[in-house]
Amino acid sequence: MATHKLLLLPGDGIGPEVMAEVKKLIAWMNSHGMGTFETEEGLCGGCAYDAHKVAITEETMAKAHAADAVIFGSVGGPKWDKVPYEVRPEAGLLRLRKDLALYANLRPAVTYPALADASSLKRELVEGLDVMILRELTGGVYFGEPKTITDLGNGQKRAVDTQVYDTYEIERIGRVAFELARKRRNKVTSMEKRNVMKTGVLWNETMTALHQREFKDVQLEHILADAGGMMLVRNPKQFDVVVTDNLFGDMLSDVAAMLTGSLGMLGSASLGDIDPKTKKRKALYEPVHGSAPDIAGKGVANPIAMIASFGMALRYSFNMGKQADMIDKAIAAALDKGLRTGDIMSSGMKQVGTQEMGDAIIAEVEKLAA
Repeated sequence: MATHKLLLLPGDGIGPEVMAEVKKLIAWMNSHGMGTFETEEGLCGGCAYDAHKVAITEETMAKAHAADAVIFGSVGGPKWDKVPYEVRPEAGLLRLRKDLALYANLRPAVTYPALADASSLKRELVEGLDVMILRELTGGVYFGEPKTITDLGNGQKRAVDTQVYDTYEIERIGRVAFELARKRRNKVTSMEKRNVMKTGVLWNETMTALHQREFKDVQLEHILADAGGMMLVRNPKQFDVVVTDNLFGDMLSDVAAMLTGSLGMLGSASLGDIDPKTKKRKALYEPVHGSAPDIAGKGVANPIAMIASFGMALRYSFNMGKQADMIDKAIAAALDKGLRTGDIMSSGMKQVGTQEMGDAIIAEVEKLAA
């Protein structure tokens, strides 16, 4: 059995607490013949700033390049609000994404049956929901130049952010979208703003040409991003794979996540290109929730998103779909038994802490593996 090298970056806030549950799961899998994982740990975010005055060190970046996958917790918090912009905690995560060329961000929005009533939408709209939001992660307005604030005098300033996309950037995220759809329900929805943005025009043209050239077997539809946001709330189950740019993807993925009832439930994957020689791809997996400093250290954080992120690593980095399915089923089984952390607690359920939820999920994995 191949040995998989993981770099664990617990980060700040609740990151170390939820990462501890993944570490328990990895140890269980290693000891029960369900995989062979070697782990290293490093600092990223506010904790790295406290120790080294940078958001991530060169040594940790070298470990990230050498790893088969990075498992990431969370970064940031009010403690670091006053640190210089270039070394803020989030800069560590942005550097990982950029230097590892992780251009494809997979954000699943999945509603577990036991939590259909936790959504702010009616049960019938979200029960059985399974949408994948695919966000382009290394281009667009977050990285475009120039990016400036200029003092114009007379108390006036001008801020400029630049939205830039090249054809190849759109084609490579488009390929990931179509290939994902082929393994799901065979439908891609491309969202942009071609009515007011030149990048939207190019995005639309490029996706259409790629579809005609390589993926005619997959259904493709185009929707303006603002209308897409409305339709995600009105009738989310019409979508399968939604592909969009960095800015719209940032917003739409959070909208889709809240359809499921809690950000604490959902993992994510950030993927690079497959190396033609090694057949491996750089990848980072992280929960979509933040560092939640208000509950850090209390043992009450929901570890499900962190565990689900590790499940995505099994699926997308290590071709261990069977084991990933097992983890998803174990999470659903623990929820079916009425176990709830505080963020998803409802009447008649049993409230548990971080460790108890992690232990319950591992116990369900053990049953499924028997």
